[in-house]
Amino acid sequence: MSWQNYVDDHLMCDVEGVHLTAAAIIGVDGSVWAQSATFPQFKAEEISNIVRDFDEPGFLAPTGLFLGGTKYMVIQGEPGAVIRGKKGPGGITVKKTAQALIFGVYEEPMTPGQCNLVVEKLGDYLIDQGL
Repeated sequence: MSWQNYVDDHLMCDVEGVHLTAAAIIGVDGSVWAQSATFPQFKAEEISNIVRDFDEPGFLAPTGLFLGGTKYMVIQGEPGAVIRGKKGPGGITVKKTAQALIFGVYEEPMTPGQCNLVVEKLGDYLIDQGL
């Protein structure tokens, strides 16, 4: 299965009638493995700051998580494993695997819990595969 299939079929999938607004799989080095057409154009520094927060939990808390110039307030996640952010009626979930970051961006009516489930389920599967 190609990386694009993981984004199209497993991240952008329908969940109880709703779906993510954007999704991507990005290597921890900042290289894009696959992304939805709607995934924001991001800066390398934004990805390196996200990776740094996984290595140094709490790094993003004072400044927020930025992706494509959009600022998300960092909310409770799982240190070293999951970062969650909120902005208005939407938000973001980022799951780290050994080699990649799995991104899910959502807006209402999708709920934070639905986004977390989709992103973390794929991340856990990739971790089980050694990726």
